[in-house]
Amino acid sequence: MSMNVGSPDDEDEVVSAINTTPLVDVMLVLLIIFLITIPVVTHTVKVSLPKDANQEAQTKPENVTIAVNEQGTIFWDSTPLTGTKDLLHRLEAVAVKKPQPEVQIRGDAMSRYESVGKVVFACQQAGISKVGFITQPPPHGG
Repeated sequence: MSMNVGSPDDEDEVVSAINTTPLVDVMLVLLIIFLITIPVVTHTVKVSLPKDANQEAQTKPENVTIAVNEQGTIFWDSTPLTGTKDLLHRLEAVAVKKPQPEVQIRGDAMSRYESVGKVVFACQQAGISKVGFITQPPPHGG
């Protein structure tokens, strides 16, 4: 074995190498302490949480269903309406009910946005607070 003793002229030189072994030892000890104490600190009261399940929206009888076909004709349930003024009068009559029913809009995929927008605007003018859109659910596994 050899040992570097150095010459008397090397006394003024600064050792620039850092020994990291003590640092690694301290970090490993801290890691072990944290691994032991964390399960003790995180104790909570055990409760049975409710399970969440997706349920399809059921159309209630008091809900109003408005359909817009591809040509832009507006239907109240299955009755065709003469125009947006007829729709607005019917919506104003529904808006005063307590509790106010939800208006569900069924727009054809090929209908113009303008046709569905007129229905939404009429709902807004009548003061309807709940407006929903009925869509086709995606196929399972897709």
